[in-house]
Amino acid sequence: MGEFELIRKFFQRPVRRSPLGVGDDCALLAPAAGMQLAVSSDMLVEGRHFFADVNPQLLGHKALAVNLSDLAACGARPLAFTLALSLPRADANWCQAFSDGLFALANQHDCELVGGDTTQGPLNICITVFGEVPAGQALLRSGAQAGDDIWVSGTLGDARIALDALLRQHALPPAVLAQARQRLEQPTPRVALGIALRGIASSCLDLSDGLLGDLNHILEASQVGACIDANITRSLLQARRHPMMAALAMSRIDACTLAGGDDYELCFTAPSSLQTAVREAAAQTGVAVTCIGRIEAERGIRVLAPGGQQLPLRFASFDHFA
Repeated sequence: MGEFELIRKFFQRPVRRSPLGVGDDCALLAPAAGMQLAVSSDMLVEGRHFFADVNPQLLGHKALAVNLSDLAACGARPLAFTLALSLPRADANWCQAFSDGLFALANQHDCELVGGDTTQGPLNICITVFGEVPAGQALLRSGAQAGDDIWVSGTLGDARIALDALLRQHALPPAVLAQARQRLEQPTPRVALGIALRGIASSCLDLSDGLLGDLNHILEASQVGACIDANITRSLLQARRHPMMAALAMSRIDACTLAGGDDYELCFTAPSSLQTAVREAAAQTGVAVTCIGRIEAERGIRVLAPGGQQLPLRFASFDHFA
């Protein structure tokens, strides 16, 4: 199977938002009047971001999910995406499963594939996603103010605890591993929540490299600090709720929830006066949100354990070149 046959068979679909779609030298997109185009790219590399034996259908889902999560953090509605795919060989079964997972999520968010590239080489997936957001309403990292609440969506740390188990650093009961592995391999982009937070959140980003490291991007952009309640973040590890995980060490819980990575939840700030609005946005979109701390004027991050004791910040977030 040649390159162009592969594209036609697995990745060429009718489009509505592009005058051209897949097959020309460029994709053309025209956002609605008064809208701004939001663009983000993410690359997934075998051995760095996923295991060689990962289910290709789940990999197709995750490849698009991590990009849609960036749009969610901006409060943007997905429009379209491009796919650059390097494959060791043209394996029809693999391509079918990968495209099934990719397009199942794309269909959920009405996001069209409009172009890209394929080549032979080590397995590498690069997606560029396009969304639209009303002019002046994009959620940014730079708007946090002292006194704002700090919120996160969903749960934290389960992807990390699954990764540790798959790397044989720790053992997990099979039921816990299965649930946590789903969080690692099939994250849920919080697109609807991001859109609902327009005009409410003062800053926002998605959690890809760990809570503390990612939150620090907001703090630097906004020139503020933060205080985090570790008692609350510890409660957000879903795996901890299993009866067989009662003896899980606090140090491991903190490592997973504070610096785990691959959560793809939203971390955002909002004025305390808008707590009701935040909870209504969450209820409207069916996503649980938790207030985990507060923005402070003094720079830096403080993490407080129960009783007010400050934890040493020894947790390093993921770094591609560390």
